[in-house]
Amino acid sequence: MKPVRVLVVDDSATMRGIITSVLQRDPGVEVVGSAGDAFDAREAIKRLNPDVLTLDIEMPGMNGIEFLEKIMRLRPMPVIMVSTLTQAGAAVTVEALGLGAVDCVAKPDFDGLVDKVKSAATARLRPLGERLRPAAPTAGYRAGNKLLAIGSSTGGVEALLTVISSFPATCPATVITQHMPATFTSSFAARLDKMCAPTVVEASDGAPILPGHIYLAPGGVAHLEVQGTTALRCRLVESPLVNGHRPSVDVLFNSVARACGDRSVGVILTGMGRDGARGLLAMREAGAHTIGQDEATCVVYGMPKAAFELGAVERQKPLSKIAHAALDLCAAPLKGAV
Repeated sequence: MKPVRVLVVDDSATMRGIITSVLQRDPGVEVVGSAGDAFDAREAIKRLNPDVLTLDIEMPGMNGIEFLEKIMRLRPMPVIMVSTLTQAGAAVTVEALGLGAVDCVAKPDFDGLVDKVKSAATARLRPLGERLRPAAPTAGYRAGNKLLAIGSSTGGVEALLTVISSFPATCPATVITQHMPATFTSSFAARLDKMCAPTVVEASDGAPILPGHIYLAPGGVAHLEVQGTTALRCRLVESPLVNGHRPSVDVLFNSVARACGDRSVGVILTGMGRDGARGLLAMREAGAHTIGQDEATCVVYGMPKAAFELGAVERQKPLSKIAHAALDLCAAPLKGAV
């Protein structure tokens, strides 16, 4: 198998050297070039035709966001954003992921960079003009007593924006685990809250889980679990990585299976790896309805594929149909229905 060809773009020569060194430790990755700004990067892309681009957020002349938007509009290619762990850096990175960047890594540790680059090389991308437009929130919707649990990873920011933007303010209580570095999830929750009708917050330990609210697992520090029977609450559990992740989708789904059983709906979206597959199976075996994103609309058909092959997915849906399907399954029974 040919190595993944990577172009490293960063205004710091030191950082370009560090990223190159991290990537070239793996024989499955070849750094074919580097660039210090967007203009040099544009020429290098034309000349070298890399498989994947690592892109710094802060660069002189044209910043990473502006350059990313041009790439995704004119020549879509897999991009991994490289950002500091500051709140400002996190907010801009979340914006980049919404524009179509495949994934992100944080300076200076670059956790998971090699795996993310390899996964990005297989990503399915669409130009900005061809992106799905979220449907309008469902008018007159009444949620029942079911909890909605969603798990996602690579490509999940864009997928979640598409799904949650279609939710009405009266949506079912919803818990989400999206693989993201620490500090990034608070910015993502704020972005979702601004763009969507329901109230979206980063989950806090002990928070009551209520209809019309969406709770996003904090990145990096703990797993999100659901505890309780009738009065559900968020629990943040500081325990080791599961499937290489903290928070883990499996941990969330397993807790929902225990706490809610058939009073829940599980959704697994785009992402690399297998996290969430066994947890979704536990939900289905406990009586929950389950939905998996289909291969054609996934950025990376990893987690949904693993769940489908395990028998955890009751029905597969394209991304544009998932919000409607999940809301239907969580809706209150019609008056007069037996």
